[in-house]
Amino acid sequence: MGKNSVFLCGLCPHGCSIQDGEFGLCGVRGCKDGEVFLPFYGAVSSLALDPIEKKPLYHFRPGSMILSLGFLGCNLSCPFCQNWHISQNPDRASLKLKPQDIVSSALQKDSYAIAYTYSEPLVHVEFLLDCMALARKSGIANVLVTNGYINKEAAEEILNLADAANIDLKCFSEKTYSQILGGGPCNGNALETVLDFIRLSHSKGVHTEITTLIVPGLNDNEPELDECVEFIGSMDLPWHLSAYHPSYKFNAPATDPVYIESIKKHYSKKIKYIYTGNISGEVNDTLCSACNAVLVRRMGYKTETPGLVQGEAGEKFYRCKNCGGETKIIR
Repeated sequence: MGKNSVFLCGLCPHGCSIQDGEFGLCGVRGCKDGEVFLPFYGAVSSLALDPIEKKPLYHFRPGSMILSLGFLGCNLSCPFCQNWHISQNPDRASLKLKPQDIVSSALQKDSYAIAYTYSEPLVHVEFLLDCMALARKSGIANVLVTNGYINKEAAEEILNLADAANIDLKCFSEKTYSQILGGGPCNGNALETVLDFIRLSHSKGVHTEITTLIVPGLNDNEPELDECVEFIGSMDLPWHLSAYHPSYKFNAPATDPVYIESIKKHYSKKIKYIYTGNISGEVNDTLCSACNAVLVRRMGYKTETPGLVQGEAGEKFYRCKNCGGETKIIR
């Protein structure tokens, strides 16, 4: 192959045509002699134990700590990215680790799961699949924190190995996804790609929760929030409303915490479990849907589980200590 060799990447809807020696829009998938070039395979921006609530996942082993693996690069370019220093800067200094290193670290730290998080894990699909497969063989659960912007074939492979996922639903507008968040041009299917990923995750039995960063003037209008609620409510998924703060290329004022709380209150009749995030002093208790008893009490990342009890052997979910009913919280 010569210098004019091209690699056509089919991982996400961008479908990047990558010239020899160049990289795709994600900044980490390149071309060398007409083949995929992965110099960032195993490049890790951070490796640390975090509260599971930080992902955020509120209905998956609440109060536990999870080994969190950070990456570099992203196939979207949100101008308000809260992690832009790693998502938009793949050349940032990083560790180089093998899948076995990650799994060994989880075992040593007695972590029941590995979270693939911080920057976008899906653009490192080869490393992700290797690590997730090894983790599953070792009895360790896999948790994705992702934008869900990936084509169906790769999504199938990854979700087959996932146990839980928090997926960003950044807005409910194709125009915003394509023109502002860096999802286009991709034949007008950026939003639908993310919705399909969420549907697929849910249909495969992966524990799924959704996060929406509420950005003033971008996605905080009622018609768009109504569409988010209709979609999320149809699958009865927990919804995390995260407050935006000025970052990267966006200088709009931070989201008003009072407005975030008003959204939560307004839609609580349509979605059982709505939580707020990125707000000082936030309180996010989980109540039993049958008797209204407090199952999980949260103040920031401080978590207590006064209302949860284990059911019979083999039961997937906790039960309510007060009424004995099954909850939707995985134990």
